[in-house]
Amino acid sequence: MQIFIDNKPYEITSGKNLLETCLSLGLDIPYFCWHPAMGSVGACRQCAIKLYKDENDKKGRLVMSCMEPVANNQHISIIDPEAKEFRETVIEWLMTNHPHDCAVCDEGGSCHLQDMTVMTGHNYRRFRYKKRTHKNQYLGPFINHEMNRCIQCYRCVRFYKDYAGGKDLDVFASRSNVYFGRAEDGVLESEFSGNLAEVCPTGVFTDKTLKQHYTRKWDLTMAPSICQHCSIGCNTIAGERYGSLRMIANRYHGEVNGYFLCDRGRFGYEFVNAKDRIRKPILRGETVDRQAILSEVPAIVKSSHVIGIGSPRASLQANFTLKALVGEQNFYHGVSDNEHDLAELAIRILKDGPVRTPSTREVEEADAIFILGEDITNTAPILALAVRQAVRQQPSESALQVHIPLWNDAAVRGIVQDKKGPLYIASLHTTKLDELAAATYRATPDDTARLGMAVAHILDSASPAVNNLPEDIAVLAEQIARALAAAKKPVIISGAGCQSDVLMKASANIAAALHKKNTNTGLVFTMLECNSLGLAMMGGHRLQAAFNAVLNGHADTVIVLENDLYRHGHESDIDKFFDACKHVIVIDHSMHATMARAEVIIPAGTFAESDGILVNNEGRAQRFFQVYEATDVIQESWRWLLNIGCHAGNMHMNAWKNFEDVTNAIATEEILLKGVETISPPSQYREAGQRIPREPHRYSGRTSMNADKNVSEPKPPEDPDSAMSYTMEGYRGMPPSSMIPFFWSPGWNSVQSVNKYQQEIGASLRGGDPGIRLLNPVMEKPFEYFKAIPEAFRPMEDHLWIMPVYHIFGSEELSARSPSVAQRIEEPYILLHHDDALNLHLQDGELLTLHIGAHIYTLPVRITTEIPNGVAAVPYGFDGIPYAELPEWATTRTSNATYIPAPKPRHVKT
Repeated sequence: MQIFIDNKPYEITSGKNLLETCLSLGLDIPYFCWHPAMGSVGACRQCAIKLYKDENDKKGRLVMSCMEPVANNQHISIIDPEAKEFRETVIEWLMTNHPHDCAVCDEGGSCHLQDMTVMTGHNYRRFRYKKRTHKNQYLGPFINHEMNRCIQCYRCVRFYKDYAGGKDLDVFASRSNVYFGRAEDGVLESEFSGNLAEVCPTGVFTDKTLKQHYTRKWDLTMAPSICQHCSIGCNTIAGERYGSLRMIANRYHGEVNGYFLCDRGRFGYEFVNAKDRIRKPILRGETVDRQAILSEVPAIVKSSHVIGIGSPRASLQANFTLKALVGEQNFYHGVSDNEHDLAELAIRILKDGPVRTPSTREVEEADAIFILGEDITNTAPILALAVRQAVRQQPSESALQVHIPLWNDAAVRGIVQDKKGPLYIASLHTTKLDELAAATYRATPDDTARLGMAVAHILDSASPAVNNLPEDIAVLAEQIARALAAAKKPVIISGAGCQSDVLMKASANIAAALHKKNTNTGLVFTMLECNSLGLAMMGGHRLQAAFNAVLNGHADTVIVLENDLYRHGHESDIDKFFDACKHVIVIDHSMHATMARAEVIIPAGTFAESDGILVNNEGRAQRFFQVYEATDVIQESWRWLLNIGCHAGNMHMNAWKNFEDVTNAIATEEILLKGVETISPPSQYREAGQRIPREPHRYSGRTSMNADKNVSEPKPPEDPDSAMSYTMEGYRGMPPSSMIPFFWSPGWNSVQSVNKYQQEIGASLRGGDPGIRLLNPVMEKPFEYFKAIPEAFRPMEDHLWIMPVYHIFGSEELSARSPSVAQRIEEPYILLHHDDALNLHLQDGELLTLHIGAHIYTLPVRITTEIPNGVAAVPYGFDGIPYAELPEWATTRTSNATYIPAPKPRHVKT
């Protein structure tokens, strides 16, 4: 298709509007209300252009480019004087009430409104009268509110309500007054509220955590990074100033997270700046220097029988160097045996089965979804956001039938109304996605697996049948099977959250049965931590085997890598293990209970101070880059282990000098990780002979930042592990997609400049989205259905089956240390069915004492009817909760005592 823009011909893609087409071509048109993920509503009138009937039409007419579809041989003008004057006038209208506060606004210098004002040519304000003002609201620990800066583009409510499903932020209007906020002050309830800071084109909604240690965004040292707080692997930009991490922003990835992040990923970063960070090595309770560690620890390694315990939150490089140091036979996964088995099961299904794992972007395009067991809003929030878009797919087809393009958001929503595509959720308790579901089913993992096995059998009789299924559940299975069979792109979602292998096996059976008739079927497993799959792909032994090795005298020394073992095993077992160890060496960056048992504590770098590779839930390996050089003696875990290995005389490790060498060794020695060396350009890569700068060209204050220490500007550090520099000097063109440290283009200082980095609007980044997929299904290999059908759950008298439930705030270890996130963590509780509460004579808020093994826990009760009889649930990861021991049977006892939380994990004093 061809169109003419200001008399110049362009080849374009059909099915788009003129605004995104022009932006994809690299042309500049100002806009406010349009957003590439949310489509067009034509509210702001800022993107006006001139449209002509044909090449002979000299007058034309003004149209809003975001609302006008492209057509073959179309003639338009962006630079037409009437269109330019109209756009400038719109800006002037908006400025009549906008405050003159750019110098003190958090968005100043990185503001879309500033960019568009300059782009339209509006320079001087003629309005000399009183401006409209508003009262600002308290919106919680994440978002700051400054309503006076609003230009009524409606982006905030369109994202928050229409896209993310929030209910407590809206637009309120009376005559000429329009207000965007809550009905009253209060914490924003959505898990995606932080995106308002990037969606808003002005400074109405800004990052409150950045404001607390404010730095202009162009004064940050930035690097491409990966979120550390769940298994989805969202791409982020991390920014630093004066040795502290100041900000996490979204880094666009066309397949993983698109334009958005969840609040845990955006605001969980502050653990990096925690006061109790480990910043000095500790040897037998005394603070020592780096040389003491490199003298003492190699001596211990050479004189002892050493085992290594890896971590699902440590990078591939860190786990691999530990494995190389202690030997393959002495490397153990630092997760519970059940977590270990679930990760290995996921790899087996995804690698040897016929069904491909869709990316998050592909989940958005699904037209039927069945979720088994997982509360993905809390375990994988961005996946839940994708499901919210997916339920619109099937109803949106009615818009196409009347020739309304899907980018015309207002018209499509008018036609779709409240219609939703088939979404079925089988879970232990309520989830936020239930409001979108065609049907929900509350059951234990075993009963949910029985439903899943029944669905698979209906789809393919070769899959095992389920006997004695209740009639209502059999009817539900038929309903789900019909919806999945009729879909063009069905997706099955499950994961490790319920700690149940039968759930994952049932999901695999359903996906395989669907795949026989529809190769577009997708299967998604969520994992518990950011590198759970990567650790499992590296191979290693169970944690219980590590305990046995020490208790049976086969080893006497352990190196624990970035792991609190008390989160992954029974406290009594771990105590016995440490009691039997002669030496305990811990490498980590944050204090936790395991440190109390360590003879040697080595300060590791966080993700901001390290380079590494993580493997997400779909088997996509992605690299995060070091943002800044750490102070004191902090360095990457893998570099500490490399130095220890070399000092201990490990000849295998002696040849590795930097990140690149370690990564090449991984690709050579680990079968499932071949190809990881291609994720990013090598450290010797240069563009026009230059490195890629971590600092924008507007970076200021460099010559005076350290003037209190030395009036001479110090030489900036050099990065031996990547092709990036720690300065503003370097290549100013388009970097490789895996190495984009920030988004900026001439005239585009805000995050909206991402459109200059994309192949076309909303598509992949130029050069392809970062990362490589390591797990791909074997299409030609026949899939053998899992045959074992679990028994139906039966309550046990005087007992409760205790299950973990996940919270976006509090269940994940590192983000819970962030002060802003800590404000959102609930108090511990136990969720109990109404009938069980009646039997125990309990009311809401009263205390229930649980006996799990030899341990006693007392928790306040929350009563609900949305959980199976005989089952109770407690928050995973909360202090004082026995999450590492679950699922498990517990005996119960009511208590009239005042609630006192169970002891929190022990911490080492610095």
